[in-house]
Amino acid sequence: MGNVIDGKGFADRLSEQLRVEVDALKANHNLTPCIAVVLVGDDPASHVYVTNKVKRCQQLGIESREHRLPVDTSAEALLALIDNLNHDAGVHGILVQLPLPKHLDENAVINTIVPEKDVDGFTLLNTGALAVGQSRLVPCTPLGSLMLLKDQLGDLSGLNAVVVGRSNIVGKPMASLLLQENCTVTIAHSRTRDLPAVCRQADILVAAVGRPRFIQGDWIKPGATVIDVGINRIEEEGRKRLVGDVDFASAIEVAGAITPVPGGVGPMTIACLMYNTVAAAKAAHGITD
Repeated sequence: MGNVIDGKGFADRLSEQLRVEVDALKANHNLTPCIAVVLVGDDPASHVYVTNKVKRCQQLGIESREHRLPVDTSAEALLALIDNLNHDAGVHGILVQLPLPKHLDENAVINTIVPEKDVDGFTLLNTGALAVGQSRLVPCTPLGSLMLLKDQLGDLSGLNAVVVGRSNIVGKPMASLLLQENCTVTIAHSRTRDLPAVCRQADILVAAVGRPRFIQGDWIKPGATVIDVGINRIEEEGRKRLVGDVDFASAIEVAGAITPVPGGVGPMTIACLMYNTVAAAKAAHGITD
């Protein structure tokens, strides 16, 4: 029976460290980190995510500025808002909540954000910097996953890592981070031949495919560490619930350690957004302590 990795507990400890750091920035530098959150439209899940992010900002003493725009907001109006935020010295991080309404080009919107304020780590310049080992602001979910792995395993050098999923948001940046930790990395995906066999080679298995309970326990190398990034809403026995991309019940019998869903990677994503916001504020003012 494997260990259950307590992502929520780790996120709470990281948040407390950030709260202390924010207090010190205010006391010693008269600096309050600030994030601007832009939400376009009325997607219910997005509203929940934004509310949770704003609540965590309040808990840590980070200023949050919300910009809630109607679903028919034009591209010109949205880009003008982002341009204003780019030039606002009081704003250190800009987050555009995805998905955007279909008439808006997400790539064009994200790449309007200046890299120094891109606390999601999604702009081309930040993703490119990560790919060549010159990390600036790193996407929050991969960053949180890496923190959990290092806390669980310590030095990752030489370990075989398999990332199942090749998205620009999780899979590719996760692979880049693992390469920087001197892992031997394989990115697997829907076209991978004999995916179960590939997964069985992994000392570290990261699941990020968006398919509920896709990865089975007999795909996992005994003793491997499993990071389940998936958040899938399903209905089971008349109840709605969240499950991951890994079949937790069978996987925990084989894995050495595994993140649960919920309570694993999810809390780390928001904690790392706060981490990036504080880092961006310090960088903007040349603070290195």
